Amino acid sequence: MKHFMVSLAAVLLTATVVAAANVDESPLAVKIVPAFPELKITGWEEDINGKPNPLRPIIVTHFGDGTNRVVMATEQGQIHVFDNKAGAQETKMFLDLSPKVSYKDNENEEGFLGLAFHPKYKENGQFFAYYTAKDTPHTSVVSRFRVSKDDPNKADPTFEEELMRIPQPFWNHNGGTVCFGPDGYLYIVLGDGGAGNDPLGNAQNLQTLLGSILRIDIDNKSEGKPYAIPSDNPFLNEVAAGAGGNKKPLVALPEIYAYGLRNPWRLSFDRSTGTGWIAEVGQNVWEEIDILEKGGNYGWNLREGKHVFNPAGAGIHSNLIDPIWEYDHSVGKSITGGQVYRGKEVPELAGHYLYADYVSGKVWALKYDEKSKTVTANRSIAHSMPSLPVITFGEDEPGEVYFGIVTPTGQGLFKFASGK
Repeated sequence: MKHFMVSLAAVLLTATVVAAANVDESPLAVKIVPAFPELKITGWEEDINGKPNPLRPIIVTHFGDGTNRVVMATEQGQIHVFDNKAGAQETKMFLDLSPKVSYKDNENEEGFLGLAFHPKYKENGQFFAYYTAKDTPHTSVVSRFRVSKDDPNKADPTFEEELMRIPQPFWNHNGGTVCFGPDGYLYIVLGDGGAGNDPLGNAQNLQTLLGSILRIDIDNKSEGKPYAIPSDNPFLNEVAAGAGGNKKPLVALPEIYAYGLRNPWRLSFDRSTGTGWIAEVGQNVWEEIDILEKGGNYGWNLREGKHVFNPAGAGIHSNLIDPIWEYDHSVGKSITGGQVYRGKEVPELAGHYLYADYVSGKVWALKYDEKSKTVTANRSIAHSMPSLPVITFGEDEPGEVYFGIVTPTGQGLFKFASGK
């Protein structure tokens, strides 16, 4: 899911892992196990026209309606549903959007990237998706869908309401997360538009949606849009100091909730505390984890992590938010963000943020003290699998955490268990 570019800034940075003095980095006595070893993905074939067809399970989630069904979506645009049982045999096709979704192996940061079910899905049957449109090159679409009136295991194939259509200058850095916060609003994650170095300066530009996390009200409409802007969005009525101390309107798009981001993969909210967690993919040296703050500027492309990326980032920038954790490219080269574990099956993981690195295949559990705002543990989770390209994390209705890997066998969903 990631694309890497190297610039002169890389030689200016020392490649060392940043860790606080009192952080527990001992291995954790938790193991990784197949989640649904007998599951067959309806409609998926190992080979197409004699060529391997790797499964790319990009979303793992649930309806939130009390049925405890699992939802899994592929990057090609097929949404599957199945019973949350270890012995589950086969998925049902909830919705096939592949005719509308653009996905190519050589441009694999596009495709079906985000899925979120309305907090009141049980009552209104609404869900939301983020995908790359096939009808217009390099265009991200965020749409509203709804469940079938006749079958809870199928969506209505005739209904789609587009909320946003966002042109992307390049194929990479699409972000793609859509998720509901504890406030009931929909958050939409957009990367900086792609290429390397943020050549168009999108991440620090409040006049573009790119390089930002958006926050919208999908239960209301205003100003001719199919959604409304929450009244407390940080740039809705913002003013900035102009020349000579005069006040002038700050030209900013009101959907923006936070900005200064390169390619967040992904955003999730702790179901217990409501805290938003961002995993931000780096470019040259640093991968980072951030805590979501209203109006926050996360520094790209002035900085990468806590480190100067270009000369403009060398000065004092008191408004930039530092990551709570970072690691360099000797450890891994592309972070995949997960969830804070609030399940019951693995008590060793309680309150830990689970994340991985797509390139190195390493998996960690990070513990963060929200009161002191310090990381107290970053513990590795060992596994014996030779290749573990983790592309996504997700959770089921009870709070157990899963992750998906790119796999040629169709067995791409894993979970955690106690013991080594």
